[in-house]
Amino acid sequence: MKQISVIVVDDSRLVRELLTEIINADPVLNVVACAEDAYQARELIKLHNPQVITLDVEMPGMNGIAFLKNLMRLRPMPVLMVSTLTARGSDITLEALELGAVDYVTKPVGDPEHGLQRLAGEIVQKLKACARANITAIEHNAKQHQFSEVRVVKPDPAAVNPFDVIVIGASTGGTEAIKEILCSLPMGMPPVVLVQHLPPKFAENFARRLGVITAFQVMAVSEGIVGLQQNTVYLAGGDWHLEINRCATGRIGLKVSDTAKVNRHRPSVDVLFNSVAEHVKDRAIGVLLTGMGMDGAAGLGRMRSAGAYTLAQDKDSCVVWGMPRVAMEQGAVEEVKPLCEMAGRLVQLCFGRRSG
Repeated sequence: MKQISVIVVDDSRLVRELLTEIINADPVLNVVACAEDAYQARELIKLHNPQVITLDVEMPGMNGIAFLKNLMRLRPMPVLMVSTLTARGSDITLEALELGAVDYVTKPVGDPEHGLQRLAGEIVQKLKACARANITAIEHNAKQHQFSEVRVVKPDPAAVNPFDVIVIGASTGGTEAIKEILCSLPMGMPPVVLVQHLPPKFAENFARRLGVITAFQVMAVSEGIVGLQQNTVYLAGGDWHLEINRCATGRIGLKVSDTAKVNRHRPSVDVLFNSVAEHVKDRAIGVLLTGMGMDGAAGLGRMRSAGAYTLAQDKDSCVVWGMPRVAMEQGAVEEVKPLCEMAGRLVQLCFGRRSG
């Protein structure tokens, strides 16, 4: 029985037809209407009250970003953005995620028919995840973007940090969760290594945006690094696994590889977490944030078994409570925290106290 109603919004008739064909082929999803622009979409949403919409990033008249701003202000709902895999497309899509879009798919440039068919499984999977998304968390993300004042958590200057590295893994909803944490962390933190499921151009632009809004140096990693630095954030570059290792002097470094996908992802959170369990053991903190699927759950369990301190984002603040849920079910999580308390807890673990 069809259970999830979808409206497709795209200015291309071909793309609307292709998306409708892909979506309606699934027994659970049902396209109830299609719109060629934002104005038509607004009326169709009022008429059909869909559970999810797909939204083209670039449309004539009112573009996808302007429409999304209005939608999230007036009627927050799950939105799957449809973007091009270009530098401009990645920038606009990252802005859409800031405004409250749940996730995105990247349509290829020049060959939408074959490209979208290759993405059929991903489109269906992400639409189903969007339908289960936490609207409260989506609204929170949108408000954080609108009112961007953050409270930096202050460390105890006399405390001695017992940790060499903090590693964080995230997927759906993770870009905004990562931003909220990093914007609240003070200088003096140990190196932070991130895996967020992103394509290459998206990873580069996300690193650049983080570098602008946080206190830290942020880099997208696409080659090995010897010696991680304090006050620096290392983001896995798109399509590269990222692993931590130790060189002969004992310093922590990073290596990249293009080996097979793990849990259907490259970069994979599990690959990073497994390397931390092997090389850093009890001198690491692992954090698993919002995301669909199970990537990172097993690796977080290995980290905990090796003595690392492990945290997961709680259900109420996750956009999609998938990866943290699996980790909790597997006994991989030492402590569960809402997103708004995660930065404070990291500072407390590293420096001994939280203060205002």
